[in-house]
Amino acid sequence: MTQDLLITDIRPMGGTPAALLIQGGRIAGLGPEVTAPPGVPVEAGGGALLIPGLVEAHTHLDKSLLGMGWRPHQAGPALIDKIDTERRLKREWGIDPARQSARQVVQSLRHGTTHIRSHVDIDTELGLEGLEGVLATRDAYREAMDIETVAFPQSGLLARPGTLALLEAGMRMGADVVGGLDPCAIDRDPKGHLDAVFGLAERFGKPVDIHLHEPGLLGAFSLELIFERTLALGMQGQVVVSHAFCLGDADTAMVDGLLDQIAALDIGIMTTGSASRPVPPVARLRARGIRVCSGSDGIRDTWGPYGNADMLERAMLLGLRNNFRRDDEVEMALSVCTEGGAAVMRLPHYGLRVGDFGDVVLVEAETLAEAVVAHPPRRLVVKRGRVVARGGVALVQAP
Repeated sequence: MTQDLLITDIRPMGGTPAALLIQGGRIAGLGPEVTAPPGVPVEAGGGALLIPGLVEAHTHLDKSLLGMGWRPHQAGPALIDKIDTERRLKREWGIDPARQSARQVVQSLRHGTTHIRSHVDIDTELGLEGLEGVLATRDAYREAMDIETVAFPQSGLLARPGTLALLEAGMRMGADVVGGLDPCAIDRDPKGHLDAVFGLAERFGKPVDIHLHEPGLLGAFSLELIFERTLALGMQGQVVVSHAFCLGDADTAMVDGLLDQIAALDIGIMTTGSASRPVPPVARLRARGIRVCSGSDGIRDTWGPYGNADMLERAMLLGLRNNFRRDDEVEMALSVCTEGGAAVMRLPHYGLRVGDFGDVVLVEAETLAEAVVAHPPRRLVVKRGRVVARGGVALVQAP
């Protein structure tokens, strides 16, 4: 449901004072002389910054522990330890995908996120339960949040026979993106894994988003195979590689060669700015015109106790990890969490131009850089002209 709304006394992207008019869910005017027809509701901006809605381009809605009380971390340090522990605890702890995804959506909403891409686990033990739950949440909160789902083989694709058929069923059920995971390290069959992932994408006419934790030369090898399939299937602009830790390798000649191919094939890169692994160098990627987005990844789940779904805080973490200090650098981190996410997800009509959807956030800060560094509570969050959060409190309920 869209609404009309006029927001006065705001500073778009930290600029000069203006007013914003939203009609029929879209921006109809933005500037100092903008007014509204009689009867349109008015919100006073109080001189706050106006930014487009934040974009959570990589998370796992189906497995957050929000609202379930504190659970001590149990998983070992290796990736497979986390995968196996999570699969066990989902049953033992009763992690209901519909309930938990709704809780995380409301948490994201109050922090100003208006779009989410969620990877959703599909495996032979839990089947399509996760996807069913997240799709139910997408329907329940569709007026407050846009949610895109990735059919994700977290436990492995070929290593667990039957998963590929379930992934195909997930695509038929309504998943938006085909997911993949560490073709060498998890499935130990990079050709078979990527043939299956890209085969599904070709069959359903959907994009691809692949988790790639593999470091160094191993990750570079998997990337080269991804490049081959992207080119062969004409999928330029339709592939995202998430994490891509190999792009943080110290071998700059190897990394530069990979970045050149990523730019040529218009492959998007997602980075959380991980503190524990080498990470893609955001400024170098952006300088090549590579689409870069970010996300919270897991939020208070069996993989780790951290995360609060605040994408302004995520921008700060990106800035810290990339040693961004100047205002323009910090603003680049914010851009990754707004326009960058929109570019990677190919969101239509995103931004602050006339005709764009009225998805905006008001932040009490002097500058964009301060908004990132301080990430104060959001004064107002608006979705298609409808106020959905105020003063850091969501106006929709979580179960």
